[in-house]
Amino acid sequence: MIPRFISWAGLALAFLVVSALTVKAEDQTILNVSYDVSRELYKDINPAFAAKWKADSGNTVTVNQSHGGSSKQAQSVAQGLEADVITMNQAPDIDFLADNGGLVAKDWKSKFPNESAPYTTTSIFLVRKGNPKGIKDWDDLAKPGIGVIVPNPKTSGNGRYTYLAAWGYALKKTGNDAGARDFVKALFKNVPVLDGGGRGATTTFTQRATGDVLVTFENEAALIAQEVGADQFEVVYPSLTIDAPAPVAVVASVANKRGTTKVAEAYLNYLFTPEAQAIIAKHNFRPRDAAVLAANKAKFPAVETFSVETLIGPWSKVLKDHFASDGIYDQIAAEKK
Repeated sequence: MIPRFISWAGLALAFLVVSALTVKAEDQTILNVSYDVSRELYKDINPAFAAKWKADSGNTVTVNQSHGGSSKQAQSVAQGLEADVITMNQAPDIDFLADNGGLVAKDWKSKFPNESAPYTTTSIFLVRKGNPKGIKDWDDLAKPGIGVIVPNPKTSGNGRYTYLAAWGYALKKTGNDAGARDFVKALFKNVPVLDGGGRGATTTFTQRATGDVLVTFENEAALIAQEVGADQFEVVYPSLTIDAPAPVAVVASVANKRGTTKVAEAYLNYLFTPEAQAIIAKHNFRPRDAAVLAANKAKFPAVETFSVETLIGPWSKVLKDHFASDGIYDQIAAEKK
């Protein structure tokens, strides 16, 4: 029985207030912590996903972004940056979060298609117009007098893939780790400055006019052509390069706490849809969808690639041997001084 002092009008007003609060509670914000050169991609992905989420659920979602060197971003999440999802450019950065505090599920690769990597890219060379130094393959980057611009392999996935691409090339050519080490040492001797991330390396090469060649991801080279001018640079595809898938994961501990698990999972699932794959191709990342890839074959020339795991070894061993404190990379850097 309703007490006499509560009017029907009052009950109606209370119902409207509760309903309004419920609707407001369904309007959510999530944070995607990503790597350096994915900024422009997600500027297009986020509103497209928000529109689909609104159409499907009737609710509003805002996707905020954080960008930086991939490994630095993973460390920031481990130190408390509350990412609902992470979209990185190398698997070890997500494994790091799975192994440190269980922020990400151990089986994160099985949560989405293609080992949770909606697209891939590869390392290429960007040279100045006319290619005045005649740079055609990895061997040219180790020649005396060639200025090579790459990001720091200790802080950037872009830089790490460059290091491993050079190592894999030399490993196949020489047939042994000693030959690969000598080659990578010679190449990094030609690196005048190490920026923290891929975008910083791009700025050094294009705006500060430092170096003869920038080793970067294929998509970054296309973006430079759009922003700086295709008349200033040329892309060179080496004879062999590395496959660099970009994996994604829900940061379960954060999403569960914030009540965003459903929308976070939907956001990452959206990346595998034909609609999102077309946006991915537009931004010069190689899509996984066969039909979308075929429709954009002129943008993505065939190139021989290898994966880290098949040629060099499991990521866990690669990280320990090459990038741990006093590992091979640190030894090479010390010998350079």
